Amino acid sequence: MPHTLTLLFYLMVAALALTWIIPQGSFDTEIINGREVVQPGTFEIAGEREFMSPVELFTAIPRAFADAQIIIFFLFIIGGVLAIIRKTGTIDALLGRLLENLGGKPALLIFLVVFVFAFTSNLMGASAEYIPFVLILAALCKTMKMDTMTAVAIIITGYGVGYGAAAFNQYTVIVAQDIAEIETFSGWAVRLGLLVPFVMIGAHHVWSYASRVQADPSASLMADFESEQNAEIITEYPSLNWKHVTIAAGFMTALGVAVWGIATRGWYLNELGAAFLILGVFTAFVGKMGPSIVSKEFVKGAKDLTETALLVGIARGIALIMEEGQILHTIVHAMSVPLEMVGPELAAVGMMIMQTVMNFFVSSGSGQAFLTMPLMVPLGDILGVSRQVAVQAFLYGDGFANMIVPTNPVLMGILGMAHVPYDRWFRFCLPLLLKLLTFAAICMVGMVVFGFS
Repeated sequence: MPHTLTLLFYLMVAALALTWIIPQGSFDTEIINGREVVQPGTFEIAGEREFMSPVELFTAIPRAFADAQIIIFFLFIIGGVLAIIRKTGTIDALLGRLLENLGGKPALLIFLVVFVFAFTSNLMGASAEYIPFVLILAALCKTMKMDTMTAVAIIITGYGVGYGAAAFNQYTVIVAQDIAEIETFSGWAVRLGLLVPFVMIGAHHVWSYASRVQADPSASLMADFESEQNAEIITEYPSLNWKHVTIAAGFMTALGVAVWGIATRGWYLNELGAAFLILGVFTAFVGKMGPSIVSKEFVKGAKDLTETALLVGIARGIALIMEEGQILHTIVHAMSVPLEMVGPELAAVGMMIMQTVMNFFVSSGSGQAFLTMPLMVPLGDILGVSRQVAVQAFLYGDGFANMIVPTNPVLMGILGMAHVPYDRWFRFCLPLLLKLLTFAAICMVGMVVFGFS
């Protein structure tokens, strides 16, 4: 399997080739509430094909980096600030205390963290906000005789399940229900109730893998990657003192303020990055670190995430080529046509599968909603699928696919930060994705049968 960066570049090449093969076409669009929305029934094949040259493959890369710059720079900030915190010994001291309390209860640890991440994503659409926890969880899992894959799985499973089973997510639920012209947050009780079984499926999958690794380290998907790192696992931790507690409290305060701002003030990564920069200054003050030491640690931490930043940029390039090659609308149109030939139960499941596939091309939840929901809503009206169920098909398809599509910059950022190759993650995640989608399909059929509206 090629390096993840190479794999993403191959996908860019494949996307460019598809723009030469797939008919170019588009729907008419109009601006609603400041966003471009597709108009159903207006798809037309382009009269003359506009070829993208191979040169545009390379010009797309810097433009993709420009499009993804907010996530890239956020990653650099996170890496730098975490390096400063790590220098104070706070992370090691906290890990020691966690091991004392949960070292013999890995199943409880996995379930609690997956649930907390899932509930947070369900509540306010958190995704990139979890990146600061990657290295912390990776170190904790290693000391509990698990592996980095387990740490990554805990985060991404929580993130994916929280988005897929969302009840209040402002980036997906609110946008999709607004386009479907149904009451905002309607149906929240059903969606929130289904969050728990989805969390149980995800947490059980992660624990099943983690328990196998604990029993036999060679069963780890990361065994050959981490064999040299196992000797570096810390076995003795510094005692937790008032400085560590103060810095940890500062970390949680910064995260809490950011979450409050995202939920109530429309903040996102710019403000979140600022919160962590302030946290870095606060940590340096409490830890009595000189300006030069702080600068060196920050640069070192940011440097460690260079590969991650490259992965995020290239991942955005794949979707960019699809958009500019005018084949994205063609793919959406072609996938919606077969749904007109089946009954409402199968059509609902088909809608979910379509949304799952579309997530490869449009990883943004709100972006996918604006592209596909204007088509799914009238199609659902014709097929006897309620608009509430059409929204649910979008949520399941978009949310769960976030866990595996390589065009998702948050996913690639988490994998890159933990140095987990994409092909290893794919092997772990595909069975989990199939479990989640199978249960989701059962839920979709039940919603149609019982008239969820």
